[in-house]
Amino acid sequence: MFTFMLRELYFGKVIPWERKNRKCAEQGKLIQKIEDEERYLIGKISPDDSRRLKALFNLYSELATSEEAEIFSYGFTMGAFLVQDMLDEAKHMEIK
Repeated sequence: MFTFMLRELYFGKVIPWERKNRKCAEQGKLIQKIEDEERYLIGKISPDDSRRLKALFNLYSELATSEEAEIFSYGFTMGAFLVQDMLDEAKHMEIK
């Protein structure tokens, strides 16, 4: 249940608040450079190699997304444990 909810939150299926995705100008320039290089390479190779290169790019994207989801889940979990420890410490301080 907990991991499922974190994945839903990460992939934007659970939105605790509205947040616009603002890409900075530097990121936009980098994306444009990547797309330009991709178009150049695809234009230089055969159609079959072009399909394979696009498939490779998709595999890299899938891997990155999976890793980012795991990192998000881990970080969120560590934050929850930190809050739990803080609450436990506060509870012990009240008893004394």
